[in-house]
Amino acid sequence: MLTAKHKTGLVFFPAFDWAISPTHPEREERLLYTQDQIFEEGLFDIEGIVELKPDPVALKDIQRVHFCAPDIASVTTESHFISAGGAKTIGKAVLEGHVQRGFALVRPPGHHACRVVHGARGFCNINIEAIMIEYLRQAHGIDRVAIVDTDCHHGDGTQDIYWHDPNTLFISLHQDGRTLYPGSGFPFEFGGINAVGKTLNIPLPPNTSDEGFLYALKNIVLPILSEFKPEIIINSAGQDNHYTDPITNMNFSARGYAELTALLQPDIAVLEGGYSIEGALPYVNLAIVLAMAGLDFKRVKEPDYNPSAIQQAPAVTAAIEKTAEEVLTIWQQKDNLRDQLMAQENPGHRRRNIFYDTDGIHESQTEDIRICPDCPGTLRIDSTSDHGLHVLAVHIPRKACARCKAAGYEWYDAADTDHFDRIFLQDRPEDAYHEKGPGK
Repeated sequence: MLTAKHKTGLVFFPAFDWAISPTHPEREERLLYTQDQIFEEGLFDIEGIVELKPDPVALKDIQRVHFCAPDIASVTTESHFISAGGAKTIGKAVLEGHVQRGFALVRPPGHHACRVVHGARGFCNINIEAIMIEYLRQAHGIDRVAIVDTDCHHGDGTQDIYWHDPNTLFISLHQDGRTLYPGSGFPFEFGGINAVGKTLNIPLPPNTSDEGFLYALKNIVLPILSEFKPEIIINSAGQDNHYTDPITNMNFSARGYAELTALLQPDIAVLEGGYSIEGALPYVNLAIVLAMAGLDFKRVKEPDYNPSAIQQAPAVTAAIEKTAEEVLTIWQQKDNLRDQLMAQENPGHRRRNIFYDTDGIHESQTEDIRICPDCPGTLRIDSTSDHGLHVLAVHIPRKACARCKAAGYEWYDAADTDHFDRIFLQDRPEDAYHEKGPGK
């Protein structure tokens, strides 16, 4: 009888009652084929691979991460609570020692959901990885976290949430934003003034194959993780880099995903994208589960797998090697980069325009971070959507000093409900959440 080297927990949640449309790529069949494959291959007959059942997250779990306009109920469904709950269930199981590793095979996904939420973008309403991470920090006291996002689309929502957090290393490998939604994720996006170099983007050319992904992992991601020394590694395990995916342009295979997982050794993986429902997902997920459990995955392959047909061109290899040099330089020179930013006018200020492609919402946002030598700094976000909502959001970080905490409450107390539709405050040191506005 086979025994897993690493006890591995799996959570399934296909979200039968949530789909953008019956024929949209993001629908329940994404996971139903995977569930069938897992059961047909007898993975739950292997000693050490176990299924866990998700519980919904609480409102408080979402409030640690997001400012939802006008409120959480307006931008979520029950399926969003259970999907985030699936990630939380896996995180709890790992941190409490019930399993060594875990994979949340859940939907809806989350990595395009930013800190402020006016609706759905990139099929995402709330960021299920961030909700899990902040719960684990609150409940288990973990501090240094690394998130490696291997979805084909840049994880811009996760990047936004952790842009100012020096204790979270966010690394995204994705198809070049010049060729794919959301059009971001370039090396010059390397974190806010208090967290320079803790965001690292690795844009890969279209038609990158196993060779290119594994080169980036071995030559960029793993050395940086070794220096950062995270307490836990999270893989945002999007599978839309597959060579059969209908909405992307990459050439990754199931075996390549498994090799990446075996090298990365994530404690927790959370499913993100992946829309080749029959041709890729059952094989990729099977290979990832075997790799997480420390079992042989060499015989897993797609029915049409042909390595020569997806071989990487020399120009693609050269582009990836050049990007590797650039990203490693950013990591090595992060202190100098911060000094350069500090010499600029108002380095703690940022203006952004955010498009919610799923819901057709345009958001204008101005952001100001308190530059502090003692903590990550309190954050103030002024956000307006073209649906008429104007909100102020104040975030006091987990490790805020007394001055930054006081500044956060001053901003919140001074805000006028005649000017803003909603005013929010996240007080992470006290694990408290406040809001005011009409009816509040």
